[in-house]
Amino acid sequence: MESIELAKQKFGELIAEEYQRIERMKADNEVKDFSKMDQIVVGILPGDGIGRIIMDQAVRVLKALMEEEIASGHIVLRPINGMTIENRAAKLQSLPDEVFEEIKQCDVLLKGPMVTPRAGDLWPNLVSANSLLRRGLELFAAVRPIRIPEKNIDWTFFRENIEGEYIWGNKGIQVNEDLAVDFKVQTRQGSERIARAAFEFARKNGKKNVTIVTKANIVKLADGNFIKAVRKVGEEYPEIEIQERLVDAMCAKMLDPEFNKGIEVIVLPNLYGDIVTDVAAEHQGGLGTASSSNLGNKYAMFEAIHGTAPYLISHGRGEYADPCSLIRAVGMLLAHIGYGDRKKKLDDALDICTITERKVVLTTMPEDASTKEFTDYVIETLEKI
Repeated sequence: MESIELAKQKFGELIAEEYQRIERMKADNEVKDFSKMDQIVVGILPGDGIGRIIMDQAVRVLKALMEEEIASGHIVLRPINGMTIENRAAKLQSLPDEVFEEIKQCDVLLKGPMVTPRAGDLWPNLVSANSLLRRGLELFAAVRPIRIPEKNIDWTFFRENIEGEYIWGNKGIQVNEDLAVDFKVQTRQGSERIARAAFEFARKNGKKNVTIVTKANIVKLADGNFIKAVRKVGEEYPEIEIQERLVDAMCAKMLDPEFNKGIEVIVLPNLYGDIVTDVAAEHQGGLGTASSSNLGNKYAMFEAIHGTAPYLISHGRGEYADPCSLIRAVGMLLAHIGYGDRKKKLDDALDICTITERKVVLTTMPEDASTKEFTDYVIETLEKI
C-alpha cells in the first residue's frame, strides 16, 4: 500500500536525522567555565500571560542580589522581547530565527512561561517554543528541586530534557485516516549524559541515592535501555546506591514514607519527568512555587515550571500571580554561574516570607497581596539577612 511505503520513507528520514544528532552529542564535550569569564550575559525572556508580570518582579530580585556585579558590568542583563506569542504567531515560527540568534549571544537565560497553542486555540497550532529552545541550545538536563520539610522530603529531579516522546512530538506519522503513530526516542548518549549529571550532583552534594523512574515493565526497549545506561554510569560512583521505581507508583505513593525511603536524587526520561515533577510541585505547595533549570554544556536556562495562567489574566488577576517560581529560578541561575551564597540568601528569605514569618500573604486574590507587594517583602527581607 502506498500509505505504508510513505510512512516507511518518513520513518527512515527520522532515523537518519537521529544518527546526525548522535554525532553532535559525541562532539559536544566542552563545558563553559563561568569562573574564568569577565562578563556573563543573562538573557531575559518575559514570556506570555503572567510571565511578563512575574518576570518584572524576578528581575527586581536579581538586581537586588547582584547590584555590585551589574554596576561593574560583570553581569549584563539583556532583554529579549521577540518570544511573545503575538510575534511568534505573526511569523508562524515558534522560535523566530532572528530571536534565536539573539538568544545564542547570551550565556544563561531567565525565561517566563510561554504559550504553547493547541488545536482550536486562538493562535496558530505552533510546536512548543520550550522544546525548541531546549533542543536548539542542547539543554539536556532539566533539574527541579522539591522540598517538603514536614514530610522529610528534599529531592532533586534530573529529567532528560530532549529525547523521549517529545523529540519527535510534531513528527509522528498519520499513516491513513485510521492509524496515527507517534514515537519515543532513547539514545545511549542521551541517557548516559543525564545519568552523569545526576550522579555528579549526588557526589558533590553528599547524596547517597539515585533513583531511576521508568515504566520499563511495559516499555521494554526505550525504558529498559535507559535503566541500563544509568546503571552503567553508576558503576563509576560506587558510594551511591541505585534503586528503581515505576512512574505510576511514584505518582501515586511519593508521599508514602515507606515507598520513598532513601530517595534523594531522581533521574527520569522526558515525559515521566514532566509529569512526576508537576505532581511533586503540587505537593510542595503548587506549581507556582517550583522552578527548573535546563542545563547544557554551553548554555543554561532557568524558568518557572507552570504555564501562563490564562484564567488569572482573563479574570483581571494577573497582577496577583505568585512570582515565587521565577524568583527561585533566579537563585538557581546565580548558583549555576558561581554565586551559591546568593542563592542561599534568597532561599533563606523565601523561607521566612512563605513559611516562618509570612507577614505578607499571596493567594492570587485581590484582597491579599499583589505580585509587587510580595516581592517588596522578599527584597526587604533580603536586606535584613
